[in-house]
Amino acid sequence: MKINVVILAAGQGKRMNSALPKVLHPLAGKPLLGHVLDTARKLDAERICVVHGHGGDQVRAALHAPDLGWARQSPQLGTGHAVLQAMPYLSGGNSVDAPCTLVLYGDVPLIQAPTLHRLLRAAEHGGLTLLTAHLDNPKGYGRIVREAGKVVRIAEEKDATDIERQIREINTGILAAPTQALARWLPTLGNRNAQGEYYLTDIVALAVQEGLPIVTAHPGHLWEVDGVNSKAQLSALERVYQMNVANRLLDAGVGLADPGRIDVRGELTCGRDVFIDVNNVFEGRVTLADNVHIGANCVLKNCHIAAGAVIAPFCHIEDANVGPDCRIGPYARLRPGAALGRGVHIGNFVEVKNSTISDHSKANHLAYIGDATIGQRVNVGAGTITCNYDGANKFRTVIEDDVFIGSDTQLVAPVTVGRGATLGAGTTLTKDAPPDQLTISRTRQFSLAGWKRPVKQLEKD
Repeated sequence: MKINVVILAAGQGKRMNSALPKVLHPLAGKPLLGHVLDTARKLDAERICVVHGHGGDQVRAALHAPDLGWARQSPQLGTGHAVLQAMPYLSGGNSVDAPCTLVLYGDVPLIQAPTLHRLLRAAEHGGLTLLTAHLDNPKGYGRIVREAGKVVRIAEEKDATDIERQIREINTGILAAPTQALARWLPTLGNRNAQGEYYLTDIVALAVQEGLPIVTAHPGHLWEVDGVNSKAQLSALERVYQMNVANRLLDAGVGLADPGRIDVRGELTCGRDVFIDVNNVFEGRVTLADNVHIGANCVLKNCHIAAGAVIAPFCHIEDANVGPDCRIGPYARLRPGAALGRGVHIGNFVEVKNSTISDHSKANHLAYIGDATIGQRVNVGAGTITCNYDGANKFRTVIEDDVFIGSDTQLVAPVTVGRGATLGAGTTLTKDAPPDQLTISRTRQFSLAGWKRPVKQLEKD
């Protein structure tokens, strides 16, 4: 079935109390509208058109893509008026075999593709199809008014009678209609209602007048049709999203210390027997291979953690690759370009940036390794830093296999430490260190007999 998709995203979102357009507020690290677009793209639509208004330039800049059409709604005169602005951008509005048009909302981010596929299958009869739901508390929603079981109209909350307000079947706003029929109906809508707006829901009465069939479909879950109008609602949907992610991980065999305390803001892929402790945040694309253990309170972004690696608590890993059986942290930071081999140990308060560290090397305490190439079985002592930046340019440090670097050593790049070399503690290395030798740079130690420490003088009145 050929379809167009129209996404209404022009609202200001006053209750968000924010300068950011409502549809750009993030849910799981992605704008609300971004979630809707991802779902719409799963439907193989002929055209996708976003209707924008408040902050429209900002919305377009944030989500611009070649497959999107953009229609501006200014001023905002209601949902019917919004869809009317999209009509020139849709496919086949004047042809007999025109696609049907599916209407979605940029602030209803969790609508699922299976639900929309059911709605579209129901729309194959050529009439109007509404996505409705039954709520125990329908306050604030338009009610589905039926006669003899057939939908005859939608009564908006502010225009409904007391009897109509008792109806529990509500209109979610999501619908599918023949594009050709929308082209007839939308210009005829009136605004004689409490809001003074052109309601899209008024097309129901027009479909009844024409004798077109009106059918309904229902979402798989009520949270799919929850909208965001406030920070409280956004926060509530965030927890729904994260719990859904947690449940999928559990079903796949991932161990979670607490499913309510994990945040996935991107794509997390896990192997077998992975365990994730509490309060971890995963951003971008993260891959955890078999038997990986992630300690509490870590942030992992765009990284790969190979099989058997253990990430201790309070680590931050971004754009990095951690090899098999590595031990990282606690309190370690791997910055972009860090690539660790097998069995590497990176300890507490160690930072690694744009560096390759080969198999079984260790930097266990208080070190900075930047722009370096480190061989196998290297020991980096506490307090060691690579001095890679001269204030204008960055240079590389090379440390070959089986090197031992004593504590409190500074390696002033560009410099190479030869295979099997030892650097004595406190060394400041400014020239290459030859292989298999001890290199040390210290001033001679001496003591001054009779030296007295200065005493603070008393201040005079």
